[in-house]
Amino acid sequence: MWCSRLYGGVTGMGKALALVFAVASPVSAEQIGVVAFGDSLTQGYGLIEQNGFVPQMRKWLAENGVDVRLVNAGVSGDTTAGGLARIDWTLTEDVDAMILTLGGNDMLRGLDPAVSRANLASILDAARTRDVEVLLVGMTAAGNYGPDYKQAFDGMYPALAAEYGTLFHENFFAAFDSSDPAAVAGLMQPDGIHPNAEGVALIVNDLGPDVLKLLERVAE
Repeated sequence: MWCSRLYGGVTGMGKALALVFAVASPVSAEQIGVVAFGDSLTQGYGLIEQNGFVPQMRKWLAENGVDVRLVNAGVSGDTTAGGLARIDWTLTEDVDAMILTLGGNDMLRGLDPAVSRANLASILDAARTRDVEVLLVGMTAAGNYGPDYKQAFDGMYPALAAEYGTLFHENFFAAFDSSDPAAVAGLMQPDGIHPNAEGVALIVNDLGPDVLKLLERVAE
């Protein structure tokens, strides 16, 4: 199972406040609905519930003055094919935006990146059809599959984000300092695959500003 900056200055604060007013305005009949769609990284594998990605992201958003309905749609062990199989019934009418984090299990199984890309494209097609805004979160392949595999796998995320016009976060684990293996190990659970509570907190702090941008798109 693979489950990888706060707004600064006056401009960032203005954006955050504008989003709060957009979400809280009496004109808005309903709370913005966001689905965190992914695998065990999203689901919170190995952690008590409040330490998982979704609860920590909810807390981060609340601390930044944003009240949204963030639903945990992470399924441990899910591949891009598994995500595609459940996307239609996940994107209900009350879903306005999606944080999409899938592909790690495809990589661990050595699946063809072309197949993974096609599955992700179909998920993005489903979101586009339903007018659901997307934040696509990338993953990176291990080097043991060879440079060609890594290039194809790593490259499919920015290519899809550009093709579909989604927001893009380059790597779920971008907050980790990969140059310091000992530090990274201290942020992971014993399996070396899933982040611990401290690691999730770093990930949430890194991803949070992009989630705010996602909500801004919904509120526009």
